[in-house]
Amino acid sequence: MNSFEVIGGKKLKGEIIPQGAKNEALQIISAVLLTPEKVTITNIPDILDVNLLIELLKEMGVKTDRTAPDTCTFQADAVDIDYLRSDSYRQKSGRLRGSVMMAGPMLARYRKAFIPKPGGDKIGRRRLDTHIIGFEKLGAQFNYHPEEGLFHLEAPHLKGCNLLLDEPSVTGTANIIMAAAMAEGSTTIYNAACEPYIQQLCRMLTRMGAKISGVGSNLLHIEGVSYLGGTEHRMLPDMIEIGSFIGLAAMTQSEITIRNVSLENLGVIPDKFKQLGIQMEFRGDDIYIPEQDIYEIQSFLDGSVLTIYDHPWPGFTPDLLSIVLVVATQARGSVLIHQKMFESRLFFVDKLIDMGAQIILCDPHRAAVIGQAREQKLRGISMSSPDIRAGVALLIAALSAEGRSVIQNIEQIDRGYQYIDERLRRLGAQITRI
Repeated sequence: MNSFEVIGGKKLKGEIIPQGAKNEALQIISAVLLTPEKVTITNIPDILDVNLLIELLKEMGVKTDRTAPDTCTFQADAVDIDYLRSDSYRQKSGRLRGSVMMAGPMLARYRKAFIPKPGGDKIGRRRLDTHIIGFEKLGAQFNYHPEEGLFHLEAPHLKGCNLLLDEPSVTGTANIIMAAAMAEGSTTIYNAACEPYIQQLCRMLTRMGAKISGVGSNLLHIEGVSYLGGTEHRMLPDMIEIGSFIGLAAMTQSEITIRNVSLENLGVIPDKFKQLGIQMEFRGDDIYIPEQDIYEIQSFLDGSVLTIYDHPWPGFTPDLLSIVLVVATQARGSVLIHQKMFESRLFFVDKLIDMGAQIILCDPHRAAVIGQAREQKLRGISMSSPDIRAGVALLIAALSAEGRSVIQNIEQIDRGYQYIDERLRRLGAQITRI
């Protein structure tokens, strides 16, 4: 098991380019199963989760040609459906929650799919109900086989319907869109997720021949078609990486420019960091964060303590709450972090408390952070990364702390951030993979 050794307390400087979006990649790459024609995807992040999904597709018989580090051409003209019942598929897909994204395309084109129990982060319950209920309403039959650890789905005939999702699940919405794209008749999805990554998927499918309207809203109309063709698609930069780099600059008192951020697709992310007092300038499609000694948390207009919480798009993404929490530890002022979606995602704060942060964990969903305005710096410790986002939050804390830190279980970080140690070293960070 690898670890990061970090010598903190050093100011960083330079430019950094965000990778392609992990959460977009998992659904976009799964969508290649919808057509026997070639699909070329660019700006693919070189991270464990995405590479594992590509490996799964190859073992299923999908032809893949990596023409550049961030570019791959796929052709699913000879898919081996029987592979989906093999031990190899069960083991690999069980390690990757994103493998559930193959179910929609498989149902649409092959009328059967197999879903493993969810893998990935240990951040709380991540239910599949939205996916399964949506597939059932489109005409799929669902059974769980405990001896295999697989959900079996069969749909001899998919037919469009009206759907009201009980939650605006991003992966659930994407899966249902892909299944409905080749169902007979029309499908309406109300309370659909409308993140930029869902919009990207819809635009890609439209180029392939799908008929989708309402893109960008929570009410989607899909007219099923019998065939989808090939296309080319470029993924957005990863908004979670961009937010992480904003937090990194503030915590380490660094001057950093984040290049090519696709500013129009960041939503309220810059505004939330501004509420923490972080200065930034928008220069074209770049974000420039100047060196800043102290940043002060804003209060609400009535003077009450600021609360930052997650909410479906266009609200604030839950994947950045861990970063916001860490950044607040060295701000001037206090903030309440309210993580609504996952009941285990705030448990990493015990490591920050060990580093000297003043945090009160109120319950599994809320943490009050009392900023120390750098009067008492964090100190380096040994710790372990519990999930992707908490791992990077702890890495940011270590880079700002005095002394030496060791972060174990960094495979979690590698699942979502490509070459993060190399890229940070180019900014001047003292970080070593051991």
